[in-house]
Amino acid sequence: MKAANFDSLTYANRLKAAGMDGGLAEVQASVMTEVIQDHFHTLSTKQELQQVGQDLRKEMNLMGQDLRKEMQLLRLEVQKDMQLLEQRMVIKLGSLMVLAIGVVATVVRLL
Repeated sequence: MKAANFDSLTYANRLKAAGMDGGLAEVQASVMTEVIQDHFHTLSTKQELQQVGQDLRKEMNLMGQDLRKEMQLLRLEVQKDMQLLEQRMVIKLGSLMVLAIGVVATVVRLL
């Protein structure tokens, strides 16, 4: 980032013109210059913020794609589990039907 462009003399003159005491205006201008010089390097430019925004959007898109892939895999896994449960239920139901037919046949023979 380029250096801060702050005119402390103009700032002090404007404070004096507004009615501030000359010594106080100069101290104010000096302090303002120090603050700007000391902290200006921590500020971000509009371009840097736009780049961060673009980077975040890209990362969010990638995360969304990953999430959709994971959801699809989970959906397939659930479908597979449901098919296995259905097969097990069919086998158990068939076993119960065979047992019921056997019980009915036994009861018919006994009568």
